[in-house]
Amino acid sequence: MDQEQADRFPASALAARDAARDERRERGEQLRKTVTRSSHGAWSEPEDRQSPVAILEAQNRSRLQELVPIRFGRMLASPFAFYRGAAAVMAADLAGTPTTAVEVQACGDAHLANFGLFASPERHLVFDLNDFDETVPGPWEWDVKRLAASAVLAARHRGLSDNTAHDAAVAVGAAYRDAMSLFASMNTLDVWYFHVDVDALMTEGAIDPITNQPRTPSRAAQRAARRAHEHDTLQAISKLTEVRDGRRRIRSDPPLLVPTPWGPELEPDRVFVNYRKSLPPDRRVLLDRFHFAEGARKVVGVGSVGARCWILLFDGGGADDPLLLQVKEANTSVLEPYWRPSGCSNHAERVVLGQRLMQAQSDIFLGWTRQEATRIDYYVRQLRDMKGGIDLDTIAAKELLAYANACGAVLARAHARAGDASLISGYLGASDRFDNALAAFSVAYADQTERDHARLERAAKKGRIPAERGV
Repeated sequence: MDQEQADRFPASALAARDAARDERRERGEQLRKTVTRSSHGAWSEPEDRQSPVAILEAQNRSRLQELVPIRFGRMLASPFAFYRGAAAVMAADLAGTPTTAVEVQACGDAHLANFGLFASPERHLVFDLNDFDETVPGPWEWDVKRLAASAVLAARHRGLSDNTAHDAAVAVGAAYRDAMSLFASMNTLDVWYFHVDVDALMTEGAIDPITNQPRTPSRAAQRAARRAHEHDTLQAISKLTEVRDGRRRIRSDPPLLVPTPWGPELEPDRVFVNYRKSLPPDRRVLLDRFHFAEGARKVVGVGSVGARCWILLFDGGGADDPLLLQVKEANTSVLEPYWRPSGCSNHAERVVLGQRLMQAQSDIFLGWTRQEATRIDYYVRQLRDMKGGIDLDTIAAKELLAYANACGAVLARAHARAGDASLISGYLGASDRFDNALAAFSVAYADQTERDHARLERAAKKGRIPAERGV
């Protein structure tokens, strides 16, 4: 115990806390007897495995059918693009893999492209998870495996060596393990407040908050930070809107951007009233300073294509005083059929609560609502508030390893906020046994994804699925 802790806490309280953590850490170690760390390396395609194409087709039944060809077209671009849209496929596969059954608030879709940069309420640039459509309580291993396999696929997508792909998966596991050990030793509130301040890390020789070592920002990180600062609300306004007849209006770019008062499946008054109720009182005061101008349906992402999504333009009363909100449909998490229901009566509330649990600093306009007539749930957030990310299409080998490391550490922090860091850390231990098993699984599952991508290609060629490429 250091002097600072001694000054802040009675010795008896610290002893009780440490004893409880030691006990949980020992329980984690005991879990290795029933689920060995090396068992996480196993993956082979089961004979009775569900057809990945059938899983995707089932997902599409509730989506806007005119947009389904775009979803398939985007997934056909590469195995990595397929992986990004196939969270439901991997969830079904993960359900058959070994698990300690230690539950965290899981992301459900923790691949490399779902981490990024965005502005904190204090206007600092932070690095964190940024997609929570599938978040739900679930096993910590499922998120780690999805992240590590995405690192292998990202390396292959870039044409990097097999060794680099393998090492990127190891980096995810090692960073997750080391960071979880750190968070297991920290005070509970310190874990909750912990975040990665990107602006601070951009300084040469800045201290990495995870490793406590000086680090040199990579060119990729510097480019991402620069883009994030440029991609603010005003930049989005200039790209997505134009002035017509003296009024700012949303551009028309069908089928990707289709202006409409609110959208054919949204009831303006009821939806907005319910959303407003989901905000804290102080945020309602802020929201009320803006007046609705126009809305548009927008196609976003890869796996999300076909889900109902709108952008809403608001006017704060000044020439350059806009607010852009995104209203996005929320459905059952892909993990829920294989683990347990979220416990939320509203799927959008599930997304919002999960984001607040996992993300160090969340959007001040984050809330949820429901379209009563159709029973469709929507969550609401700001659009492009200093958002950016690493360009995985151009990333170099050394940068990929550093990025995989950063994502693994941030995922550990997200899990530690609502999960038991001591228990997980006790299970993982100090050796690289889990890291190596994770890499073996990730390479095997990347092979699986390439086979699944080929199956989708064959389905498109045979006309079983509609696919519109390049949109």
